Amino acid sequence: MTTIDDIKDNFELLEDWDDRYRYVIELGRTLAPMPDGEHSAANKVNGCASQVWLSRQVARFDAGEPVLTYLGDSDAHIVRGLIAILLAVWSGRTPQYILDTDPIQVFDELGFKEHLTPQRSNGLRAMVERIRRDATETLATAT
Repeated sequence: MTTIDDIKDNFELLEDWDDRYRYVIELGRTLAPMPDGEHSAANKVNGCASQVWLSRQVARFDAGEPVLTYLGDSDAHIVRGLIAILLAVWSGRTPQYILDTDPIQVFDELGFKEHLTPQRSNGLRAMVERIRRDATETLATAT
């Protein structure tokens, strides 16, 4: 899986936004396939113009704090890429890390604030809110 640092480094190499968009689409192609059964109403993210699904798995390693891992999918290529970036920030992390980290800031650092339509920005926020809610619920049931 591509790390967020790899993504930031590659973005710095690509000055043209057409090239950056192509790279984001390529990132979306690297997402692990989501099984058909995971394309369910429970995993659907509301508030996105495109169809978006996020499936959460919770694991505990060495009886420690839970770790949230995600599969994501969308019917839109660019959104799949946004999911890939979001998962590079948050998937495989503890709920507390998720709650303490602001991925919107990462997207802003990459320049998306000026290059996402309002609909895509709202969809990104909906995905962020969904994962934060998952983290809050996981922390509440972990104690």
